[in-house]
Amino acid sequence: MPVETRAVPEQPARPLAAPTLRRTSTALRGLGLLAVLAALVLVSLLSIWTGTRGIPFSATWSALWNPDGSETSVIIHDYRIPRTLLGLLVGAALGLSGALMQALTRNPLAEPGLLGISLGSSAGVVVAIAFLGVGSVLGHLWFAFAGAAVASVVVYLLGSAGRQVATPDRLVVAGAAVTAVLYAFNSAVLLLNPRAFDQFRFWTVGSLAGRYLDVVYVILPFVAVGLLIALLLGPSLNALALGDQMGRALGVDVRRTRILGAVGVVLLCGAATAAAGPIAFVGLVVPHIARFVVGPDQRWVLAHSMLLAPVLLVGADVLGRVMGAPGEVQVGIVTAFIGAPVFLALCRRRKLVML
Repeated sequence: MPVETRAVPEQPARPLAAPTLRRTSTALRGLGLLAVLAALVLVSLLSIWTGTRGIPFSATWSALWNPDGSETSVIIHDYRIPRTLLGLLVGAALGLSGALMQALTRNPLAEPGLLGISLGSSAGVVVAIAFLGVGSVLGHLWFAFAGAAVASVVVYLLGSAGRQVATPDRLVVAGAAVTAVLYAFNSAVLLLNPRAFDQFRFWTVGSLAGRYLDVVYVILPFVAVGLLIALLLGPSLNALALGDQMGRALGVDVRRTRILGAVGVVLLCGAATAAAGPIAFVGLVVPHIARFVVGPDQRWVLAHSMLLAPVLLVGADVLGRVMGAPGEVQVGIVTAFIGAPVFLALCRRRKLVML
């Protein structure tokens, strides 16, 4: 007699366990961070090697590790290394401040100038040049940083006026108002004072040239504290991304997080703008690239932004020296030309959302 057989239905594949997926994702993100770090080392070496005066790489490498007082050694240690170190600090500060701004305001188009920080720095430099006769880069630094701090405090006070909570929307509106006032002030002073305009235009284009180690030493403490604040806020920013009420339900002190975040933005963006002038698109574009690579987890977005932004800034500085040889194109101009198409491409490829 024939034996009846039944087909055993094929069992569906068991999904990969969540902890395994999480470990794999973390490992890939860590490898990505190492790859960005390797790119950062590469562009740093290119920055030390490249300049208006051509020096063979072997001579550059030898002078880098064995300074002997020769002309090549002086160029490497007194000019190119300080410029590269400043580019690393300014890039990390701009990238982190941009990521922090977008997370705090939950606005994917936010950037460090949104709260009037860049215009505050510019106003400080205008006051220093036009009314106090300050002409040195180091002198401009302190006034630019003070202007950024004052502008940020004014924006926060306006955003929380009338016993209201300083919500992201109110801060953005207050920042737009303060930015308009500062822009009008700067324009009026510079138009009435041609001498101040001649000095200010070299600062406002955004450049790493002509800065020495004393500028690096001045901004280093501010950038270090700002980096620490930003990285420590990563878990709280993840909770805030779900909304203020959900953040409070998860145990996050929303007011404290926003105040600390604002302090971090002021320290980072204020120091970077004071040292190199206003540099566009770095703080806006880099966090989007980081989110495109690692996803919405703010801890990884902040870490990648801290390394990706110096790669972009130092790379743009090297490109400006190559394009403008025997002179150079200022880094603020190069980042604008690079950042605008990259940002448009990101807009076309995906929606600009925070989650």
